[in-house]
Amino acid sequence: MKPRLAPPALALLATLSWNAPALAHHGVAGVGAAAVEGPGSPIESSSSAVLPAGSWLTYLKLDHAQYKKYAPAEPEADYARYWMTGVGYGFTPWFSAYLFAPYHDKTDEPRGYTSRGWADLSVMGQLGFRYDAQSGWQLTPAQESLDDLEDWHFTLFGGATLPTGNANARDTHGEIDPGKSRGFGKPSFSLGLSAAKMLTPRLTLNLEASAIRFQEYTYADGQRVKFGEENRLSGALNYRLLADADRKFRLDGVLEAQFLHLGRDKADGVGESGTGGRMVYLMPGVRAYVDRVSLALGIKKAVWTRLNESHEQQGAEGKEKYRVIFSASYLF
Repeated sequence: MKPRLAPPALALLATLSWNAPALAHHGVAGVGAAAVEGPGSPIESSSSAVLPAGSWLTYLKLDHAQYKKYAPAEPEADYARYWMTGVGYGFTPWFSAYLFAPYHDKTDEPRGYTSRGWADLSVMGQLGFRYDAQSGWQLTPAQESLDDLEDWHFTLFGGATLPTGNANARDTHGEIDPGKSRGFGKPSFSLGLSAAKMLTPRLTLNLEASAIRFQEYTYADGQRVKFGEENRLSGALNYRLLADADRKFRLDGVLEAQFLHLGRDKADGVGESGTGGRMVYLMPGVRAYVDRVSLALGIKKAVWTRLNESHEQQGAEGKEKYRVIFSASYLF
């Protein structure tokens, strides 16, 4: 089995705008927020802000992965583009819900197989709360002062993919490659926790831990496949470089680190060679806010990998030359 096209739209949490969510890893989704003053947000992993009650958020993300080449004589994964569109709504000051629609485009070298199309929809719910030394634990209130924003803030988030993508797409030879299908056949489930703390008036620490679990699915050709579990730990430092209250403009510099553990995929109950492993990514980037619009750009590279049967994993996570992450969101 070749490496999967991308994880579901649910390693869920990267970052968006004013008080809003965002997405992460290959069309994995996330949440974040910032104003001219107050805590900053990461590029891809989650921050700890929920949508204001009664507000909507629209979101677009692109994750472009350019892969290393190892055997020029054979068709190999060339690049992959993972698009993500989404919409969120703040039901209360402490609970938001989101719907994400990912579009995958993975292109092999000439003579290879290109897979593109809409993947599984995903839904996510996010619960926000904070800790204050005097008041203790409480759900995120409707209004917070700048002093309140300096407290520890947290979100608990969870969701599922819906089997709307074509899991049984066939290549030019009429065969099904589960690693390039546009769906997982059955729902997958995610759960995570994020934390954020302003260390200084300009510097914010963001942390996230999340996990995704898949179900075994029997494809139209009889293959029984269960993709390996995904576990993530992320940390980011966000520094406010510029802020202009009159123009409602803010520019932040971000340095983000991500640890990813992938379990082995299983076919007919047996672990597959050339799947799974561990890796660490570093990503410097910037995030800009202009009124209710947020824009983020980062360059992501694997700086450490321990992949199972690494020589068999060209085109998988950890084997990229680089990834370019761009997102845009609007809160209304």
